[in-house]
Amino acid sequence: MIDKLEINHLRMLAALYKHGTLSAAAENMGVSQQAISLQLKKLRALLRDPLFVRTGHGMAATPYARLIEPHIGQVLAHISAIPPPGSVTPAQIERTLAICATDYTQKVIVGPLLRELRELAPKVKIIVSGIEVNHLTQKMQRGEIDMAFTSDGYVPVGLISEPLFIEQYRCVSADQAMLAGGVMALDQVVDYDFIITSPGIGSFKGSADTWFERQGLRRKVVLSAPSFFMAMDYLKQSSMVGFIPTRLLPCDGLFDIPLEKYPPGYEVVAAYHPSANNDPFLRWLLERVRLLSI
Repeated sequence: MIDKLEINHLRMLAALYKHGTLSAAAENMGVSQQAISLQLKKLRALLRDPLFVRTGHGMAATPYARLIEPHIGQVLAHISAIPPPGSVTPAQIERTLAICATDYTQKVIVGPLLRELRELAPKVKIIVSGIEVNHLTQKMQRGEIDMAFTSDGYVPVGLISEPLFIEQYRCVSADQAMLAGGVMALDQVVDYDFIITSPGIGSFKGSADTWFERQGLRRKVVLSAPSFFMAMDYLKQSSMVGFIPTRLLPCDGLFDIPLEKYPPGYEVVAAYHPSANNDPFLRWLLERVRLLSI
């Protein structure tokens, strides 16, 4: 029977304890006296006790009603102490934040974000893992991952994708002699051996290949690297060329080879489960990421 009590029941009892009459309790709660009478009738049946009886001076609490009064006060006090969503500051939050990100977004987004979190939300613990696509939606639905940072084409169905910024590519190489001719034509650069980045499953076809084909050209891809950072390391140890995101440059040992035009960039996004829209901390986190990405 106790588990069927509702908050309005407790508030009505608290008003009767305080004011002692049905009319005064009804006025305090902003309802009619009839509504208070009906609630009291339901409570009497539920708790199997009269709770309040009429006297010449109003309503007097029964022994049982006096026994439960402090418990009702404690419950209502705890409810009143629950902070509304907008009143919780990041500094007060104690939780674990699980972020899934590509190697590139770990460098340009997660790194700066971690510095902010240590300063503004020091009680938040962070888990960072590499990007995955196959089970990302299910893991976010189960609460195992809170947010992912990746490129637009890698967001699985069932997740919300919010754009952060557009990243552009630059052509780089460790071969400084490529700078001698100034701006390089596309039909010249395709004569060089290319490194591409293909995370997950290795492939010799990258996003820029379709763009080159539209120019009537085909580049020579001879090495597929699992991440931009490994691609940059391999470039330093060879005379190959590759397209690297501008936010990872400049890089010691690599030279920016100016081209007459470049392949289109890509959109970097934050991905999360629809339920995160009701999480004030994650909404705050997204705003911080947007500010850091400007």
